[in-house]
Amino acid sequence: MTANHVKRAFKYRFYPTDAQAAELSRTFGCVRKVYNMALGARTQAWTRQERVNYNQTSAMLTAWKKTEELAYLNEVSSVPLQQALRHLQVAFTNFLSKRAKYPRFKSRKTSRKSAEYTTSGFRFREGKLILAKMAEPLHIVWSRPLPEGAQPSTVTVSQDAAGRWFVSMLCEVTVSPVPATTSAVGIDLGITSLAALSTGEKITNPKHERKDRARLAKAQRELSRKAKGDGANRAKARRKVARVHARITDRRRDFLHKLTTRLVRENQTVVIEDLTVRNMVKNHKLARAISDAAWSDMRMMLEYKTAWYGRELVVVDRWFPSSKLCGACGMIRAKLPLNVRMWTCECGTVHDRDVNAAKNILAAGLAVSVCGAGVRPQRESSRTGQSAVKQKPPRREP
Repeated sequence: MTANHVKRAFKYRFYPTDAQAAELSRTFGCVRKVYNMALGARTQAWTRQERVNYNQTSAMLTAWKKTEELAYLNEVSSVPLQQALRHLQVAFTNFLSKRAKYPRFKSRKTSRKSAEYTTSGFRFREGKLILAKMAEPLHIVWSRPLPEGAQPSTVTVSQDAAGRWFVSMLCEVTVSPVPATTSAVGIDLGITSLAALSTGEKITNPKHERKDRARLAKAQRELSRKAKGDGANRAKARRKVARVHARITDRRRDFLHKLTTRLVRENQTVVIEDLTVRNMVKNHKLARAISDAAWSDMRMMLEYKTAWYGRELVVVDRWFPSSKLCGACGMIRAKLPLNVRMWTCECGTVHDRDVNAAKNILAAGLAVSVCGAGVRPQRESSRTGQSAVKQKPPRREP
């Protein structure tokens, strides 16, 4: 088995000094300012049917720094400002390739506060990280060590809505594939059970959002009573709401990481369904539950973990009738409402709706893996740069 060389981000929490927090806050503001000004310039050029590239916006940045009004841009490191222009270039490339919508301006209140440093903007030695324009290293909580010999190529510093500071280090590391196995599993994602496996196992949905719903509602009520504006009391109430959201998100992500790692380690082939979550959340009765289940996050984790560890991920087309298809005789039931969890086929087989769907998904995925028929590339994973596969079997009339 050949080891894989992959780029992997390691995220840690850190606690800045007052001076470091002030410096980073200024940097966040300057990054947002430069991004918005460059986007404004490119938008004006777009209306004139002209195109502005990264080199032109970089020249604009140099000119802006020389003006009296924007001289404060010289007070922060130039590296995050240049990276903001590169991110804008990527956003326009995705827009022109019809992979994303037109770039939007960054908001001081709602946009993510972050700054990215390349190797010229930081120094990392002996476990100490010093950013440009700073004299002292960041006080990082090393919750897990970096792989031996790993050196970060980029460092991203961010602050979330709850006021927590994080640093993410992107390193090229070697990932050894796990031992090969002949096991394969089909996964049917749901709400009552987060996932039903073709083995018959059902993964209970933790429903993290529902567990903290009362606490979240109380915090949101307190926020709604505060006078609107930039007052300290409203900011404090807003952070309280953000802390509840952060608690929900952290617990959900931790659960999904443990689940997906287990599935990838135990199975050589993992088969899932291609769900259009964006359309499914338009159902207002189920939107909250679907969002809490985080199916898209689970798929993303499976994509890059199967690539890391030498496993195979097969994605079955969304139109495949996994729930209505009898795994015993192949008959497709005409209708199967969501409230029907058990059903009996004309051949006499009694089906658990979710487990039957998982078994059918596995069978379809294995057919793709063996024959390769009807497979076309799926969108690229942002972490691995590799494509998942997707099957579109012929539709069978009921």
